[in-house]
Amino acid sequence: MIAFLQNLHPVIQALLATCFTWALTALGASVVFTARDVSKRVLDTMLGFASGVMIAASYWSLLAPAIEMSEGGSVPTWLPATVGFLIGAVFLRGIDKVLPHLHLGFPSEEAEGVKTSWQRSTLLVLAITLHNVPEGLAVGVAFGAVAAGFPAATLPGAIALAIGIGIQNFPEGLAVSMPLRREGLSRRRSFWYGQLSGLVEPIAGVIGAAAVILARPILPYALAFAAGAMIFVVVEELVPESQRGGNTDFATMGAIIGFVVMMMLDVAFS
Repeated sequence: MIAFLQNLHPVIQALLATCFTWALTALGASVVFTARDVSKRVLDTMLGFASGVMIAASYWSLLAPAIEMSEGGSVPTWLPATVGFLIGAVFLRGIDKVLPHLHLGFPSEEAEGVKTSWQRSTLLVLAITLHNVPEGLAVGVAFGAVAAGFPAATLPGAIALAIGIGIQNFPEGLAVSMPLRREGLSRRRSFWYGQLSGLVEPIAGVIGAAAVILARPILPYALAFAAGAMIFVVVEELVPESQRGGNTDFATMGAIIGFVVMMMLDVAFS
C-alpha cells in the first residue's frame, strides 16, 4: 500500500485516504440494516473510543510533528503549535455558534447554532458533519506535510492517522444511523444520512493537502490547527455525549482504549 501511494500526487493520496475514512463511516451506518437496535451503553462506549482516538491523533500525529518542524526556526519552537492550536479551536467554536445542529441524545430544545425550523434528523446529522471537518482536514494536512519534505512528516505516519480516523469513524456512522432509526426514519434514510455525515472528510482532506503544499511555511500552524479543532470537538461534543447516558465507566474505558489504539498505530507506522 505504501509503495502504491508513494507514486501518487499528495492531493490524490489525501483524497484516497479520506475516501477510506468516509467508507468506514458508511460501513458503520450500514449496521442499521442488520441490527434492530444497539444499546445506549454500546453507543456511549463507541463515542468514548472515538474521543480517545482523536485525542491521541491530535498529539502523536499533529502537535508533535508541528513542534518538531518548528525547531531551529526564526520564532520560538512552541509558537506555531500554540497559535495554530488556538486558532483551530476558535474556528470550530465560531462554526459551532452559527451552524444549526443537535448533539446525539440531547432534547430538541438544546439545539445549538442559529435558530431554525429544520427537522431534528437534519440537526443530528449536521452535528456529526461538523466534527468530521477537522478529521478530514487533519488527514489532508498530514499527507501534504509529507510532500513538503519535512523529516517529521512520513507517509507511514499519515497512513496511520487515516487508519485511526477511519477506525473511529465506524462507531460514529453507527452512532448517527441508529438514533435516526429510533427517530422514525426508514433504514435506508438512516443509512443515507449516517454515511452522508462523513462525506465532508474527502472535501476537507483535499483542501488541507493542497493548502500546505501551496504554502509550505504554514504547515506547523496547519497541523496544530487541525489538532485544536479536533480537541474542541472531543471536549465540546464527544465526551459530554458519551457521559450523558450514565454509562460513564464504559465511555471512559472506551476513551482509554481508543487512545491506546491510535498511539500504537502511530508508533508502529513511524
